[in-house]
Amino acid sequence: MGIRNGPGAAWVRLAVLALLWGSTFLWIRLALDGLTPVQVTVVRCALGALVLAVLCFARGQRLPGGRRTWRHIVVAAFFCNALPFGLFSIGQQTVSSGLAGVLNATTPLWSLLIGLALGTERGLRPVRVAGLVTGFAGTVLIFAPWQQGGATSWGALAILGAAASYAVAFTYMQRHLVGKGVSTLSLATAQLLAATGLTALALPAGGLESPWGSPTALVAVAVLGIFATGVTFFLTYRIIADEGATDAATVGYLLPVVSVLLGALVLGEDLGLRGIAGMAVVLAGVAMTRRRGAAMTRQRGAAGRPDDPASGGAGRAPGVLGPNPRRRTLLSRKPSGTRVPSGARKPSGRRTRHSAGHGTSGER
Repeated sequence: MGIRNGPGAAWVRLAVLALLWGSTFLWIRLALDGLTPVQVTVVRCALGALVLAVLCFARGQRLPGGRRTWRHIVVAAFFCNALPFGLFSIGQQTVSSGLAGVLNATTPLWSLLIGLALGTERGLRPVRVAGLVTGFAGTVLIFAPWQQGGATSWGALAILGAAASYAVAFTYMQRHLVGKGVSTLSLATAQLLAATGLTALALPAGGLESPWGSPTALVAVAVLGIFATGVTFFLTYRIIADEGATDAATVGYLLPVVSVLLGALVLGEDLGLRGIAGMAVVLAGVAMTRRRGAAMTRQRGAAGRPDDPASGGAGRAPGVLGPNPRRRTLLSRKPSGTRVPSGARKPSGRRTRHSAGHGTSGER
């Protein structure tokens, strides 16, 4: 949890997130052996919220305040937690954990579509359009609606809907929650608390049954809530704050690999040649949609995250302005029409460097 910003910190967070998030589908499958989908969803949210709440208060941080902020938190909790968590639990009653991970890999494609619809994705290059078409073609290959043994089912469609819901949530969170002077840990805690309340409303629809789960199912739902939800959600918020919504969705590159390997090793699942081919096509499409150039991502990472006091970096309090670049320009500009007398002392290099913003003392 205490991964600080640094040259490889973003990659470490991405790798840990992919491992934890990719194992989610395995834990859901094991938990469903003794719990209903509603029970899995509620316990998952509650345990994740508990872990983050303990960490939040241990660090002396408070939950966000303000009705407007909480309205955004509730909306994000619905699309990022309550809805997709429920859809995954319903879908994996009939869909293997490996296939669930593959279908979840379409999240970056949905993110791009949403960006196009909202106008945040402009100047779309042909290679990214081709990637979008390729990615969804791979999804069609996985579903194989032309074959009787295809993966088309309500369960698979539910998982595809969960992937689209994640994309909606990532975009919404980036627009309305991150970068507002509130730490990512506080936001993640508040959102999972809101998600727990939302999912609890569904308990009458199958969540009040007495669980008959085996110890394996109970351990699975505990790991699912603590690690694959609490820790994972905190890392997701950190990546959204550092890199943006589309980069957070890019963790979908690695999810299918993790989910397919765990499904094969632990559950003995076989994705089949068509499923593997579809996964390869989906990932190729996702890779093509990410061809924006790495320079923009590096610039964002180099700029740091000044609005997150919990990041371990030099955060600024909300409303505190940083150095004014316009003022630096005015200070370093030579007044027009002014001549330096022949015997006058020229400005020292130290003054010039300070005016350019490289001095050790701050501007007043």
